[in-house]
Amino acid sequence: MVRPPAAVDDEPHAVQAPRQAASAPIARTILIAACTITILVILCKMNWIEDARGRLQGAGYRPGAAGMVVLEYLASQPCCRGAQEIHEALTAAGRKIGLASVYRMVDRLAEQGLVQRIDIGDGIVRYEPARETEHHHHLVCGECGKVEPFADSSLERAIHAVEERSGYSVVAHEVLLRGQCGDCREPATRSRG
Repeated sequence: MVRPPAAVDDEPHAVQAPRQAASAPIARTILIAACTITILVILCKMNWIEDARGRLQGAGYRPGAAGMVVLEYLASQPCCRGAQEIHEALTAAGRKIGLASVYRMVDRLAEQGLVQRIDIGDGIVRYEPARETEHHHHLVCGECGKVEPFADSSLERAIHAVEERSGYSVVAHEVLLRGQCGDCREPATRSRG
């Protein structure tokens, strides 16, 4: 059980305790904040899984054990994954699931608008949960093919400004930035130095 931090007397007349003692309430506050963030992330994952299961059942699909494994895997990922990649990760973790079951599940999720299809132009369609509360874009390494998420509030404001100036009602947008990731750039930088 996490306890709230002890009250700190911020009155001007208060005698300051040694630096070490003053850091304890701060550490407890940080711990509480970290626990809160972790709980929010877990709830977000659980909410998406429960929402997805409910919507699939409402559409006449019964996500069995294999389907639930795919749902849980997708909910745990920070960014998009291809069906083959999902299958490989699940089988490496000892889960018995066929590739056809993975494809069937991601297709059903896409039909219901529960996942977003991400096509970075390499012939592999990737999927990630469509969550209203989370929005990110993608960085793609042209060397190793790594796909990473990024979010940028300035970019979102710029897109909103374009919407206002253009008169369009923008309902969705995707930004894909291509380049070379740090891992791939590092050997190239060393060979030049």
